[in-house]
Parts: sequence; structure tokens; C-alpha cells
Amino acid sequence: MTVVEPRLTLERRLLKEHPIVIACDEVGRGALAGPVAVGAAVIDPERSRKRVPTGLRDSKLVPEPRRPEVAARAASWVAASAVGWASSAEIDEVGIMRALGLAAIRALADLRVHGVAPESAIVILDGNYDYITPAGAIGLRVQPVIKADRDCASAAAASVIAKVARDTLMTGLHDELPAYQWARNKGYASPEHREAIRSQGMSDHHRRSWSIADAPTLF
Repeated sequence: MTVVEPRLTLERRLLKEHPIVIACDEVGRGALAGPVAVGAAVIDPERSRKRVPTGLRDSKLVPEPRRPEVAARAASWVAASAVGWASSAEIDEVGIMRALGLAAIRALADLRVHGVAPESAIVILDGNYDYITPAGAIGLRVQPVIKADRDCASAAAASVIAKVARDTLMTGLHDELPAYQWARNKGYASPEHREAIRSQGMSDHHRRSWSIADAPTLF
């Protein structure tokens, strides 16, 4: 299988019309436990002229042992980055799509703390649906892009930064509740995770509104 290397073609085109590009991508949408996370990565004209970091890909295409180093290179390359979160309780309360929007808005708010003005940017959102605007974002220009995490280097950076952050959080939760083996499955529906749910029941970190017993194995 040919691996597509992400490029800056779209970002450079958008930077002709906007001062910065912010790319957003989510991780954890299909998990049974833990929060969803949305990474946000900022590309400005200066970064758009730099070489894309070695090994940068959509996080799903980066081998797990290499993700932390790739994420560190990505974070050093972009102008700024942030990760926003929405908890399993929030997912249960408002649904997964609204929770993704809340996580994205929190990531953008964190960028604002670091001097980035999201309203001046064009926001590239991986996928075919804008879940940010319906969650209450005001004054943002959001452009969904299918396969952005594969094709756009900024979205690949957001993806791997968020993936490493969420994996680290789930590994920490494993120490609290080792029966679910979150250090290995990161909250996704692996056979061992589903068996632990059957034998131990659900924890406070599980998404109780989901039909967990019938969930497909995604890990």
C-alpha cells in the first residue's frame, strides 16, 4: 500500500487569503471509555515555507512507539498547538458530535491564551461535517476537508499531537483501573476491554449512553 505523505498545498493556498491556518482533528470518537480530544495546530506563512517534519502522518499511520517523537517534532514545527477535551460524562449528556465541538472550542480557546486569534484564521477540520459551529463557535470560518489528516500536514500534526495526549491520559487511567487494560487498548473496544466490562461492569470513565455490550471491536 502506498502511504500518502501530507503536504502543505492546501495550507499555502489558504494563506493567500487568510493570515493563519488552524487545522483540527479528533481522536477517541469511537472509544468506549475516556474523553474525546481535538488537536489544533497553527500554520502561518513562515511555517508554510518550512519542510514538513520527517515521519509526519495521520496518527493512525504512525507506529505507536514512534508517535511521541513525531508529535514532538510536529509541535516544534507549527506556530502553536493545543488539545481540547470533552469527558465521557459530557458525551453521555450532549452526544458525541456536540462533545467534539466542545473539545474543539476548548482547543481554540487554549490557542487564544497563547496569543492566537482564531477569528482571523481559516479552520481546516478533518472530515465532511462542521461540528464546531453548532457547538457555539462564533465568528469562525470552518472548512471541513475529507482526509485532511492524510493529505494536509497541519491536520496530520493536529492528529498526532492529540493522539499522543489522549494515549498518555488513558495509560495513566490504566494505573487506576488496570482490569480494563487501557494502557494497551486506550479505551477502544478490544476483546479484553469488552470482557473486563462484562466481568467488572462499567467505570466512571465509560460512555454509559452507548450500547457498549453490542459495540464492534474497533481496536
